[in-house]
Amino acid sequence: MSSETRFGSKVSDAQADDQDVEAPIEEEPELRRSVDQEIQGKVDTNHPEARPEGMTLEGEEKFRAREAEIRSTRQRLDRRQSPGREQRTREVVKSQTRYAQEEPPEDPRTKLSKEQLAEVNERAAQIAEELDGRSRAGAAYRLAQKVAEGVDMLNAALLVKEELHASPGVAVPIGTLEEVPRSTVDIEGTIVQLWNSDNPRIQQVGLIEDDTARTKFTVWERSDQPWVEEGQTVRLRHVEKSWYEGRVSVAVTGWSTIEFPERGRWWGE
Repeated sequence: MSSETRFGSKVSDAQADDQDVEAPIEEEPELRRSVDQEIQGKVDTNHPEARPEGMTLEGEEKFRAREAEIRSTRQRLDRRQSPGREQRTREVVKSQTRYAQEEPPEDPRTKLSKEQLAEVNERAAQIAEELDGRSRAGAAYRLAQKVAEGVDMLNAALLVKEELHASPGVAVPIGTLEEVPRSTVDIEGTIVQLWNSDNPRIQQVGLIEDDTARTKFTVWERSDQPWVEEGQTVRLRHVEKSWYEGRVSVAVTGWSTIEFPERGRWWGE
């Protein structure tokens, strides 16, 4: 038995059966995720609030590792940045709140008798006059505090004077320069000697003297300071302490100021 193909050729039934057997079998369609499904899967996996339920073992391990890395990174950043700033802010706010709530300290002058207070005011006026630049009220407060603590008036006055001498902004006696625990000081005295220097960077060099001692001073050329003359009384502010031949000396720099009290004016800034 034979049959005709669509191309017009005749084939036998046996050949037709062979062709039917050799015909390729259609494969099952491959299941693939759509683009939307793949995007959503990544979102679900990487979202910070995602949970490992339903993940494969490999996916769960990756999830746990990523969470641990995020925690570690956050802790490092916290240690380096925000905690220090936050802690300082908390301390400032706490201290300001405490100061606002606390009552101001009691004035020690209220603890003194009228006679003691009168003597404190008298001594404070003397100290303020000796130490130019210090207020009488400040000296009186310090004196009253020490007297209220049981220190006798004479020793209290000496202690207060020493404290004020050692504080910035007060002209210290030249004889105490070595004892002052600061690198910059203020002094006042008379220019007793000047001499020429071979160093072109030095504007002037000489000796300044007060009732306690004398010391060498140097005015640097770049300091842009006014010139001084022998016999003048000057006040040197914010001068740098240094050492010359084993003795303390001072240097007038650009940060210093030369004042002429007898002229009643300031030079420099």
